[in-house]
Amino acid sequence: MFWGKFFVVTDDLLLAMCDDDLLDKRIKDKKLGIELTVSKYFYGEKLIDNEKDAVKYLNTCSIGNIIGTRIVALAKKSGFITKENVISIGGVPHAQFVKLKYQ
Repeated sequence: MFWGKFFVVTDDLLLAMCDDDLLDKRIKDKKLGIELTVSKYFYGEKLIDNEKDAVKYLNTCSIGNIIGTRIVALAKKSGFITKENVISIGGVPHAQFVKLKYQ
């Protein structure tokens, strides 16, 4: 399962999505010198209980911000990101993507 939330940003639709077990967890990475909270405010609007719906939401957005082993693996498998797009924060995979619009 995953948590996700949409935000309208100018002409874009941003989707923040995380693995359900990460919601409200704090992730520390001493090597990078950062600390990240997977906050309910940013990620926790809707519980998504299957991969099919998660992919539907990933298809809908124009900007994606994803964190967690399962959602990052699903995004890679579904062609939204490649392994080069993924960073590790405290051992937790994180990626962002933007879909370019052509006129």
